Amino acid sequence: MHPEPHDELRVASFRDLSAATLYDLLRLRGDVFVVEQECAYPDLDGRDTEPGTRHLWFSRDREIRAYLRILDDHGTERISRVVTAKSARGAGLAGRLLEHALEIIGHRPSVLDSQSYLVTFYTRFGFEPTGPEYVEDGIPHIPMARKI
Repeated sequence: MHPEPHDELRVASFRDLSAATLYDLLRLRGDVFVVEQECAYPDLDGRDTEPGTRHLWFSRDREIRAYLRILDDHGTERISRVVTAKSARGAGLAGRLLEHALEIIGHRPSVLDSQSYLVTFYTRFGFEPTGPEYVEDGIPHIPMARKI
């Protein structure tokens, strides 16, 4: 009998990402945000390379299954690009990544811009809406902040 494969958590700054891993992370983001959600937008916004940015992901057998990044917004931590591969949805990976991100963030203020249909998901982690719904790149979003 073979052991069940497990997802492996990784955390890295941009300079610590291999070219192959960076390619796989960007491919997942493009597959979901641009192709699946049919949203042409500038995913490569220059923030991935900033010194304070941390990349978190789960992989299994070199497949990136879920990802998010934490940006340093001058004293506030911004969680963005939360994404799960279609083949890995329903396994709780996004929630586990968010828990790890919040451990890294600690007691510093944190914010995110949730796609509107995911607001309830983020409230489970202490985030609350902070403003009205707005449309970005054709997708409704709600700004949220975590109460600490």
